[in-house]
Amino acid sequence: MGIKPLQGVRVLSIEHFGAAPYGTMFLASLGADVVRIENAAAGGDPARRTGPHLLGASDSEYFQSWNLGKRSISLDLKHERPRLEGLVKSADALVNNLRGDLPAKLGLDYASLAPINPALVCVHLSAYGRDNERAAWPGYDFLMQAEAGLMSLTGEPDGPPARYGTSIIDCMAGMTAAAALLACLLRARATGKGCDVDTSLFEVALHQLGYAATWYLNEGDAAARLPRSAHLSLVPVQTYPTADGWIFVMCMTDRFWDTLTELLGRADLQRDARFATQAARLEHRGALSDVLDSEFRRQPTAFWLERLSGKVPVAPVNDVAQALENPFVQKIGMVRTAPHPQRPDFRVLASPVRIDGERPQPKVCE
Repeated sequence: MGIKPLQGVRVLSIEHFGAAPYGTMFLASLGADVVRIENAAAGGDPARRTGPHLLGASDSEYFQSWNLGKRSISLDLKHERPRLEGLVKSADALVNNLRGDLPAKLGLDYASLAPINPALVCVHLSAYGRDNERAAWPGYDFLMQAEAGLMSLTGEPDGPPARYGTSIIDCMAGMTAAAALLACLLRARATGKGCDVDTSLFEVALHQLGYAATWYLNEGDAAARLPRSAHLSLVPVQTYPTADGWIFVMCMTDRFWDTLTELLGRADLQRDARFATQAARLEHRGALSDVLDSEFRRQPTAFWLERLSGKVPVAPVNDVAQALENPFVQKIGMVRTAPHPQRPDFRVLASPVRIDGERPQPKVCE
């Protein structure tokens, strides 16, 4: 990549599995020198041994998915303190995603490290925080989705609660930590004073409730799962069956609703009192679904995509293979080769960010 906006920024990260690694991977893609510190006493990050697709004895495709563009060293935090302090002297930030009670015990907080580097930004991404009764609790993404209420909003109403398909809270927590790191780094460079930055998987998961939380906190309105991945308040916004699959239609405005009815050849629906306004469509969601189901079942998915795309927000409901083999994905350069010693043709997802039209070229973790 020609432009590396974070070139010259060094980030140390005592990280494992997903949350912190995702955030620091994003920083690495923008040019930061991210040095992973792996626990020598534990044989390194357990993600290196997470299958089913391994890359030699101490690497895996799972590990690389979280750690592209970084360097990695092995260090015993309990017995190699001088080595850690030497690294801290030249670092801009130190990230960890340890249990909340460990950073202070291991001397990884600002109070412990400020005498070595007063401008250091210490980022703590724990499961539940460092200053409460859960500080010593271990925790992972899916647990947070469960307790924060997200699983109650995911899946079909007559089925069991469901988690998001991937580790979305790890990703969101990593990005939250990365954004906070950059904000505090700007202040540290201006003032010469670093700080502690805290976030947690639980807090980030709860924050994802968004407007559903606002509705409950102010109106006592507790949202629940709706059929077919429908929006909580806007209609029609959900999946619809076609002759050979499914599509997702999102009429977020009256204009898109009017356009949809015209392209379906059903402008009469605009005059139906049950569907004439957003409030009416919400009230009669079930009846409208029956009508639209009947219309969409008349033709295959490809027909509807050709007819609606660019006019009404619409997308096919793909599986993973279809999503990655999508010609549009190839056209925009979201899949790149990042040669690995075990796999010269190793392919990965590229950064979702382009600078002056150019994506960073991904590299495997060294």
